[in-house]
Order: sequence, then structure tokens, then C-alpha cells
Amino acid sequence: MMRLHNLRPRPGSRHRVKRLGCGESSGHGKTSGKGHKGQKARSGGSIRLGFEGGQMPLIRRLPKRGFNNAAFHKHYAVVNVSDLSAFEAGAVINEQVLRESHLIRGHFAGIKILGDGELKHDLKVEVDKISTAAREKIEKAGGTVTLREARSVRKTKEEVASPGGEPDAAAATAKPRVTKTKSRKKKSE
Repeated sequence: MMRLHNLRPRPGSRHRVKRLGCGESSGHGKTSGKGHKGQKARSGGSIRLGFEGGQMPLIRRLPKRGFNNAAFHKHYAVVNVSDLSAFEAGAVINEQVLRESHLIRGHFAGIKILGDGELKHDLKVEVDKISTAAREKIEKAGGTVTLREARSVRKTKEEVASPGGEPDAAAATAKPRVTKTKSRKKKSE
């Protein structure tokens, strides 16, 4: 029978401590497994990943081709239908409510509802995107889905010039600014 006085860790789960810097008798040699001299043998001497000793690294030697869309990727906070079942019937689900319930956090372009799980009662959902399966499940339970307007709409140059939407007449008739450069004459010899 297992009691407090005969508790033992599982065999093989505990290992002998690797004793370094205790001489050759420790079993790890006089240099403690670090070899002879050099940057990696020193205390605190570590080299970052991909560093090639000052030589031009591989990532800079290889040609860069093509377009990468990662910088323009929109990240959406994802919430499943099963997560929404925690709210009471008739509740309005929006970004503020989801943040307060800790279902979403951080920065994102919008909120997307996915159709994983089941919903037992009706909810009023206000999100940016929703999958067709999630929309069907929410509406089947008697709830409603409203999509929010896009957060940031790019404006054209004319709309920026005048807030009313019409291009500013003064800006349209203004002449473009011309800069003059000094002409240099060669000295005759």
C-alpha cells in the first residue's frame, strides 16, 4: 500500500546532476565538455542563430524574389459557436462583451465566428465575418447576425482634400509648383 513514508519518484524520472568544472574525475573532462578556447568556450559566449562568424550569412547571400503578402495579412480574432453557448439567451454579442469574457484579446482586424459546436439558445451577434455553418446554427437557434461595417475605408485623394466628398475648387484650379534650378555656365579658358 502506498503511504507518505514510502512515496518514491518513478524509476528513471530523476537523473544525477551533471557536475561541471570539477576536474577530470567528474566524467566530463577538464574543459567541462566545452572543448579548447574560442568564443563558445567562454562564459556568456553564445552565438545567435544563423551567425557565420562575420561571413555574409546565407539569408543575405540568397536572392530575394517574388512578392510576400505577409505584411498585408489581416489577422482576425476567431470565436467558435460552442464558445457563444456560455452566454444567456437573448444576449447581444459584440467585441466589448467578448473582450470582457476573455474569449478574445490583443490587436486584430476584426472578429470572425466559426461553426464548431452547437448553440442551444438565441443570440444577437455583431461581428465582422462569419462562416456559413456558424450563420446557419445561430439562425436555427433563433438568433440574428449583423455584420459590422469595415473599420477603415481607404479614401481617394479628392476625398481627403475636402471632407464633403467633392474635390476642392481652389485645389483643382491651383497651378502646380515649379522649382527653378540655377544654370551653370562653363568658364571659357
